[in-house]
This record gives sequence, C-alpha cells and structure tokens, in this order.
Amino acid sequence: MSAKDNAAVIQLFDLLESRYAMRVIWALSDGHPQTFRLLQDSVGGVTPNTLNTRIKELRAARLVDHSGSGYRLTTQGAELARRLTEVQQFAGKWSQQQARAVSAASQPHAGT
Repeated sequence: MSAKDNAAVIQLFDLLESRYAMRVIWALSDGHPQTFRLLQDSVGGVTPNTLNTRIKELRAARLVDHSGSGYRLTTQGAELARRLTEVQQFAGKWSQQQARAVSAASQPHAGT
C-alpha cells in the first residue's frame, strides 16, 4: 500500500473514530431517509449538538446528504456501509474466538 493510500485510510478512520459517526452510518444504512429527530432516536444517546456536528462532518466527507425527506447515505456512504458489514462479520467471528480462548484459559489444566 502506498503512502497516499495509507493517508487516505488514516483520514477515513479519523472521521469514523469521531463519536457517533459510525452509528449515523449504521442508522442510515437501510437506505431510508431520516429526519434529524428520527436519526437522533436511531443513533441513541447523542445530543443534538453532537449529532449536528457529525452530520456536518459526514456531509463534508460526501458520505451523507440531505434531501427533502431527510438525511440519507450518498452512493459512497452506502458503499462504505456495505463494506463495514464485512467488518461486522469479522467482529462476530473474532468475538466468538475470544470467548472460547477465555473459557479455555479458565478451565483447570489436566494433571494439576
């Protein structure tokens, strides 16, 4: 991976690390536009100021847009959400492996 590619990944991760950014993307990933209030309820626990800031950042990154019916993912935002489902699948498998490793570590060893 080139330095330019690395910089792009870091830039994207910096954006996604912002509090509630991923939740906004997940909330909009079903393709249905949401009003600010509905999006706030979908994200859960976010203050209006924080949500407004995240929306502005995600709009500036061209991942979220606003139409007459509400906020929605752009084509790029929808592609990102699809790719994040791969991370979600990986996380599920990883979590199961972690649980098995913890369980195995807590079992008494034979012969002790």
